[in-house]
Amino acid sequence: MSDFRVHPTAEVSGQASIGDGASIWHQAQVRERATIGPGCIIGKGVYIGADVSLGANCKVQNYSCVYEGNILEDGVFVGPEVVFTNDRYPRAINPDGTLKVASDWELQGSVAKFGAAIGSRSVILPGLTIGRWALVAAGSVVTKDVPDHALVAGNPARQRGWVCMCAHPLSVDLTCPQCGRRYQRKGAGLDTLES
Repeated sequence: MSDFRVHPTAEVSGQASIGDGASIWHQAQVRERATIGPGCIIGKGVYIGADVSLGANCKVQNYSCVYEGNILEDGVFVGPEVVFTNDRYPRAINPDGTLKVASDWELQGSVAKFGAAIGSRSVILPGLTIGRWALVAAGSVVTKDVPDHALVAGNPARQRGWVCMCAHPLSVDLTCPQCGRRYQRKGAGLDTLES
C-alpha cells in the first residue's frame, strides 16, 4: 500500500497512480491514468489532466492546470496559476457548427525537463520542451522550446540569460556568483563544467 496524503476535498481518480510521500491538497483534481511521482506536492485547486505524468519531487502550486498530454520530469517546479495547454488550434465547434469531440482535435503536450521551474501565471503553449534546469519568469507566454539552463521572460518569452541549478543568474563567464558552479555551452543550452 502506498503512503501518500490526499486532502478530503481533493478528487483523485481511482485509476490515477500516486507515489509514496506525495501530498494532494484542498480541492485539487487528479484525473484517470495520471501519474503523480513520489514526493510530489499538488497544491490547492490544481488540475492534473488524464494521462499526465509527473516525475518524483515535483511541486505544482495552487490553481495551476496541467492538461492531458503534458509531462513533467523529476524535480519540476510549477508556480501558482500556471497553465500547460495542449491544443494549438482550439475551437468548441466544427465548421458545420457541431460540437467538437475528442477525435476532432490533435493532442500536443509539452515536456518540462528535470529541474525546470515555471514562474507564476505563465502559459506554456502545446508541443514544447522546457529544458533541464531552465527558468521561465513569472507571467511569461512560452511559444518555443527553452534550452537547458536558459532564463526566459515576456510575451512571447525570449531568452534573457542563463541560470544555475540553484536558480541564480549566471555571470558572463557562465559562473554562478552564488554557489560557484561553472558551465559550458552544450548544443543550444548549457551543461556543468567538469571539475
